[in-house]
Amino acid sequence: MNPVYDDQPREECGVIGVFAPNEDVARMAFFGLFALQHRGQEAAGIAVADGQGMSIYKNVGLVSQVFRQSTLDELRGHFAIGHTRYSTTGSSSARNAQPFMIETVHGPLALAHNGNLVNSAALREELLEQGVGMTSSSDSEVMTMMLARNGGAAWEERIKHAMERWQGAYSLVLLTRDCVYAVRDPWGFRPLSVGLLPGGGYAAASETGALRTLGCRAIREVKPGEIVTLSNKALVVTQAIQPMQPLARCVFEMIYFSRPDAVWGGKSVHQVRQNLGRELARECPAEADVVIPVPDSSVPAAIGYAAESGLPYNDGFVKNRYVGRTFIEPTDSLRKRGVALKFNVINENVLNKRVVMIDDSIVRGNTTGPLVKLLKDAGADEVHVRITCPPITHPCFMGVDIGTRADLIAHQRTVEEIRKHVRADSLAYLSLDGMMRAVESADGYCRACFTGEYPLPVDVETTKTGFEKGIK
Repeated sequence: MNPVYDDQPREECGVIGVFAPNEDVARMAFFGLFALQHRGQEAAGIAVADGQGMSIYKNVGLVSQVFRQSTLDELRGHFAIGHTRYSTTGSSSARNAQPFMIETVHGPLALAHNGNLVNSAALREELLEQGVGMTSSSDSEVMTMMLARNGGAAWEERIKHAMERWQGAYSLVLLTRDCVYAVRDPWGFRPLSVGLLPGGGYAAASETGALRTLGCRAIREVKPGEIVTLSNKALVVTQAIQPMQPLARCVFEMIYFSRPDAVWGGKSVHQVRQNLGRELARECPAEADVVIPVPDSSVPAAIGYAAESGLPYNDGFVKNRYVGRTFIEPTDSLRKRGVALKFNVINENVLNKRVVMIDDSIVRGNTTGPLVKLLKDAGADEVHVRITCPPITHPCFMGVDIGTRADLIAHQRTVEEIRKHVRADSLAYLSLDGMMRAVESADGYCRACFTGEYPLPVDVETTKTGFEKGIK
């Protein structure tokens, strides 16, 4: 994707796991991934097991580009896991596509991972010293190889041993020949939920919306440190590691990543985003005529801002949702159009008006300025930018790609300097306290990208392609 017209934090990954003895599990996994497409658009894969063996198909591209009817017909079984990827550790090449599948002394094993281990480099070096061959630059392969080498009478025991050494964010689905496991780190960084399928069996997914797509009921969150076993027996829940205190849920799931229909930590994401807008209106009012969102994640916040401020809400931008997800590079002349490839303005809704433009974040600062220009070119008298989170001043090491410190505009400039850079008439961010009031929790969330206070020690020199030295 061209960063000229895509300045959002990048959406980690999405995972799905299914046990459905009387269903076409590959198709169920496909539609589950389709509901999680917003979490990653670089690659997708599905692995299926039938109690005896395992098969897999994965490739770069969107879910609908990777899979065809004939592909899914060849993936037969009762158990499946799937993954849609945005690269966090490891680049977006085909060798890093997931799930990872290997043959072990305990039988076949496949793994799909959302998150990022902060100690993956040390673990990978240890495996290499032990003579373990590695084919990718992904920390997810490190996790797969560790599980393959672990002793223990059952997979639950091997998973527990690995969890004791993994440091960082991981929401996993694991596939063996006759079972699916859903696993979540003890900090609870990334979401993961499980539900009962209407025809029997179970499914686990990164977001509750994907489970509802499959018709699941009795949906519950996989708690931090848990292993949930999906098999032809009753659902088995094992507390492998005690949850950390406090927890460190990623607050950006609430601000941007998750679909608004998601429920996480017992909270509606849509309601939290409306709360963010209300808090923003209280803290950062503007003399204006209309409130408009930058679609799509900012829509609930703009509704909340308008309701609290008493200003009318309206649509100002029409978004082409597919421009940023194509692998076809634009021509030089089109590239110069920048955000105009992704957004068009509804001129009559902003003409001769003072506009409050609500957005969820400013990362590198590439998009906000062009959006302001689009509004002013369409006839807006003033553009007042309001952001539903504090300035992003530090990189994330827990599975979100928001760049290095040098990439982050708020690490380099003051709010007033950013305002001048984007040429807004005013610019204001929601405070840290205001954000947490909107989330309705004083703690239990990771806020390191705003504060630099990480929930566990990190190597600030780590880059997401750090494993790739020497790999061609």
